[in-house]
Amino acid sequence: MKNIFYYQLPLGEIAITEENNKITNVHYQKENYLQTGNEFEEYTLKETEVLKRAYEQLQEYFEGKRKVFTLPLSPKGTPFRQKVWNALQQIPYGVTKNYGEIAKIIGNEKAARAVGQANNKNPISIIIPCHRVIGKNGSLTGYDGGLEIKEFLLKLENNNF
Repeated sequence: MKNIFYYQLPLGEIAITEENNKITNVHYQKENYLQTGNEFEEYTLKETEVLKRAYEQLQEYFEGKRKVFTLPLSPKGTPFRQKVWNALQQIPYGVTKNYGEIAKIIGNEKAARAVGQANNKNPISIIIPCHRVIGKNGSLTGYDGGLEIKEFLLKLENNNF
């Protein structure tokens, strides 16, 4: 069964989804994810235990009490994207890497652009910390929630970028 629930965080409302007791998505609230024609229409509006835990851990993160998430995750994506998302989860709290560094970590140093595309498709924002990936020159690059949110998250982690 697929479930979705909405929560309020310091950066606004988010929607968290789960399937088979694993988190599948964290989305910034831009629209009602249950509306017809949306990929989330197959979800049931229901707060499950794993969704509650995800929200609690996100609250702890925003309070500065949590640096590592311990949730069962199930992001949907190609094997390449999975490899990138796994590498993102290895970036420590408060540390940034650039796309080229992630490409080297996954064993394909010429894949910086592909890493950027995989980063852009990360379905579990914050928990899989794609906000910790910046441009080679140290600049902030695109982020699903907007550059203001990316900057907010990096400052929250006391990262001087």
